[in-house]
Amino acid sequence: MPAGFYLALNAGGEGADGWAIPMSTDIAFSLGVVALLGSRVPMPLKVFLTAFAIVDDIGAVVVIAIFFTESISWVNLAVGGGLLGALVLMNIIGLRNPVVYGVVGVVVWVSFFKSGIHPTVAGILIAMTIPLKVRINPEQFVVRARALLDEFARDGDSGPRRGDLALTTVRQSSALEELEIAAREVESPLQRLEHSLHPIVAFAIMPLFALSNAGVLLGSDIIGLLTTPVSLGIMLGLVIGKPLGIGIFTWLAVKSGLAYLPEGVTWRHILGAAWLGGIGFTMSIFVTGLAFTDATLITEAKLGILVASIVAGVAGYLMLRSSTKESDVSPAEPEAA
Repeated sequence: MPAGFYLALNAGGEGADGWAIPMSTDIAFSLGVVALLGSRVPMPLKVFLTAFAIVDDIGAVVVIAIFFTESISWVNLAVGGGLLGALVLMNIIGLRNPVVYGVVGVVVWVSFFKSGIHPTVAGILIAMTIPLKVRINPEQFVVRARALLDEFARDGDSGPRRGDLALTTVRQSSALEELEIAAREVESPLQRLEHSLHPIVAFAIMPLFALSNAGVLLGSDIIGLLTTPVSLGIMLGLVIGKPLGIGIFTWLAVKSGLAYLPEGVTWRHILGAAWLGGIGFTMSIFVTGLAFTDATLITEAKLGILVASIVAGVAGYLMLRSSTKESDVSPAEPEAA
């Protein structure tokens, strides 16, 4: 839908290559708007928003791989593909050390980069090879953790003292180490990698990306820049195309029986989330750099992305905020079978 709105204004023009720009949803910023509303937004709606935002970005990565790859180095691609196969084999045989996946994953990323295929494709594929399953079930973990905590408590504060505080005993230290091992085993390698990388991504990579790529040179003709086919196409795609696409196809999925609305989620909620899907920002700016080389087109596209993201974010926020009373009402208990 957003690509269609964009092409309606740019098909056959110099900005035609930018049709993929309004396709993506910025996961971080859309979820950030939801976070401002706190518990007013039903949890199933947050899951829905996260899911379609991820699918949007995966779709954008596929588009990048197919339409924005000019030439391919088959040797580098073969190296990357072989190492990717090795990662799959590691998963199958039960290797769970995230460091190994990280080191091999870096080499796969570089191989894809050297091959001419955009390395974001490698990132998606590498993530799919890292183990997600846990080794022990939750019941076993609870029993083991309680036993270790009981062992820790038996020594109380009998350890050597430093002022008013008691240091841990040898047996307490051993129990803590075993508890740490148990906690690592109950968490999958993929989750451990995600948690360890999150601070770096959230506080370094994302801000650096936004600051280095979002710059727009604003002259005296801002209105003129906003009324070009590229800017208008992006704004229509993100502000109208995305909500329409998400809303219509969600409605079709529900009415056809393929899906259903979770308890506590209304169509007003869906529309609010669909508008938040129009926050393109980082991923849209990323695609802009691949689609255009002309500085003027890039400026027009970035300006359109920024304005559309602000409008879509505010519209989604207000829509969800006005749905507060609906989400605060506890869903009725299901009838007995």
